[in-house]
Amino acid sequence: MLLEKTRRPWAERERSVALWMHRGAAHPWVVNALLAVSRAGDGLLWYALIASLPWWGGPAGGKCALYMVALGLVNLVFYKALKQRIARPRPYVSCPGIRACGRSLDEFSFPSGHTMHAMAFSLVLVHYHPALAWPLWAFTLLVALSRVVLGLHYPSDVAIGAAIGWLTAKFMLVIV
Repeated sequence: MLLEKTRRPWAERERSVALWMHRGAAHPWVVNALLAVSRAGDGLLWYALIASLPWWGGPAGGKCALYMVALGLVNLVFYKALKQRIARPRPYVSCPGIRACGRSLDEFSFPSGHTMHAMAFSLVLVHYHPALAWPLWAFTLLVALSRVVLGLHYPSDVAIGAAIGWLTAKFMLVIV
């Protein structure tokens, strides 16, 4: 009973933050810009980077690409397991006032796979190519922001997705 009373205020606060952030979707230019970022985070950008790393990534390009593939597979396992186990409805389904401004790749909200992969891949890429830090971290931040503003995730979905991506990437970089 106490746990339920604790959860209710948290859920209400998170919905309030999600609604506040979703107000940005009232501007078509914001939606269009964040849709472009979100689509880039669907995977095509990452696949293109991974495929091209052996050619432009210098001596460690192939190694970086292999780590990114392995990391992507590990994160996919975490992502699928958590999505099915927790089965949290997306904000546009469960929160009045939030609409889907883009397509979701699956049914459930928690965690944000886009954010998880963006964080993980950016961390590995920056480890091998520090000069890419600013554009990669800016892109990662925009991916995370896009998922909430577009009504596809709650802020905690994005935060936990980022944390999982950070932890798995850090672990991968430690064991190599």
